[in-house]
Amino acid sequence: MNVVIQGTDEGRDSFLCRSIKRFALAFFSLFLIVHLISCGVSKSVHHLPDVKQYSLEIPKVSKINDSTFSYKHNYLTKNRQQLWELYIQGNPLQLGYNNGALTQDLMQKQEEIFFSKVEGFVPSKFKQKLLRGFLKWYNRKMYLNVREDYQAELYGLSRYSSEKYNFIAPQYLRSLYLHGAHDIGHVLQDLAMVGCTSLAVWNENTEDGDLLIGRNFDFYVGDDFSKNKVVEFVKPEQGIPYMSVSWPGMIGVVSGMNKEGITVTINAGKSKIPLTAKTPISLVTREILQYAATIDEAIAIAEKRKVFVSESILVGSANDKNAVIIEVSPTNFGVYRVQNSSQVFCTNHFQSEAYKNDQRNQKHIVESHSEYRYEKLQELLQEKKKLNPEKMAAILRDQSGLKGEKIGYGNEKAINQLLAHHAVIFSPQKKLVWVSSNPYQLGEFVCYDLNEIFSGESLQKRELAKSQMNIAEDPFVHSREFKNYEQYKIMNSEIIDAINKDILLPEDFISHYQSLNPDFWGVYYQAGKYYYQLKDYEKAKTEFTKALTKEVTTLPDKEDIEKYLRKTLEKLK
Repeated sequence: MNVVIQGTDEGRDSFLCRSIKRFALAFFSLFLIVHLISCGVSKSVHHLPDVKQYSLEIPKVSKINDSTFSYKHNYLTKNRQQLWELYIQGNPLQLGYNNGALTQDLMQKQEEIFFSKVEGFVPSKFKQKLLRGFLKWYNRKMYLNVREDYQAELYGLSRYSSEKYNFIAPQYLRSLYLHGAHDIGHVLQDLAMVGCTSLAVWNENTEDGDLLIGRNFDFYVGDDFSKNKVVEFVKPEQGIPYMSVSWPGMIGVVSGMNKEGITVTINAGKSKIPLTAKTPISLVTREILQYAATIDEAIAIAEKRKVFVSESILVGSANDKNAVIIEVSPTNFGVYRVQNSSQVFCTNHFQSEAYKNDQRNQKHIVESHSEYRYEKLQELLQEKKKLNPEKMAAILRDQSGLKGEKIGYGNEKAINQLLAHHAVIFSPQKKLVWVSSNPYQLGEFVCYDLNEIFSGESLQKRELAKSQMNIAEDPFVHSREFKNYEQYKIMNSEIIDAINKDILLPEDFISHYQSLNPDFWGVYYQAGKYYYQLKDYEKAKTEFTKALTKEVTTLPDKEDIEKYLRKTLEKLK
């Protein structure tokens, strides 16, 4: 799921496309050198997990209505907020089969969205063949780093994936590969897709003194990809029951909580391009939820797994009434614990002593929007005393810059970047969780009680949510500004297309486009590039100059504007 961007935000599409091409070029060269002929590749391509040890009953799914399906105690339904709710139980193989049988249509649709975009990025049949060879080589060690029970679960799930994409890899291997796609996604050019924000507060920082955790999963794979969100409740044969929020076909965890009150959320760190896939981070966090009841147990699980990218894992614990950040990378491991404080903030840079002198991390702090969002969290916590779930939702939805500055809708310096796949609020001691509904984190937050769900009471009623505890939608979703933002996204796609394809836009296009999101630097930057291409250097100069007066997202973005302005001024001499 994670390497692709689809939808209307063509700026990210174009940026990521260039990143993927550079990434692919480097590895295609390596591929041609080594010819991808090795014993390791052969073994991985033909590897299948041993599933004979697990009993299995092939699910016979009953269709109750167009949005509710069941098999024994397992079922899938869509609630009125348009979130899919999935409840599954059983041994690893049975879990996979139950999941796949219930979500087959959703999973195949999700797979189609993903792979159709990949084909768009790499239209050449020859290069597609190289890409398939590269995937086999790159993922050759992944199966050695994934637990056997998770491989069995993936095998069961993959029985229900589409055969349409078997030319890329067989069903099981594709399911395995896709679980490493998140990790690759944030490697591609300075977090082009991921800029998550999370925080934990307790004691004097919450109304009741209990631990409270909030997170935005700002992983943008396009509007189509985000439509079918799955709130998954899993009761495994071994380990602790847990919930997670993700998408069809995913058994890993990006945001979740178990019945013991352990929570996990992941935030991408700054990574160099890894040379081989190992343990996908979402499977590390899945293992934490399934087998940890305390922070120390979570740390022990994370420390023994070999990962292939850099990631921060914010772990909250009801039993410890505390939260820490586990910071992992291929060559380092650290744990950030706050001292004399009852609040933890996590954006996209590392904070532990283990990474104090890490040059890549230090550079990332200077160049990215991570530090800005961290400072914004500090500012918001000064303004909003003693948080409750409603106040936490307000923080996750905040779109302003530092000191309340208007920085434009969709600016990645904001806590709410208007691109989140989902937002979640956890109350670990009460075992309550609130999950946002579309669009982004603006829709109603739906409340679930894990104690009730895993007691079996909710299953009898076929109603998992505690609707009376839901958090209302953000009124912004009905505002003129939001409608303008949605139109801006469409027009942003059009102007980038015009720049790339040398298309002449209508005379009033630029002024209308900029009026839809006037505080955002990007509308002036794109207009400047459009006029530069038309050789209208006076107008280009005006637009680039205006862009630099706004809150530009990253240092590389600012340097790019300045480079264009210098080139424009040279043309005017």
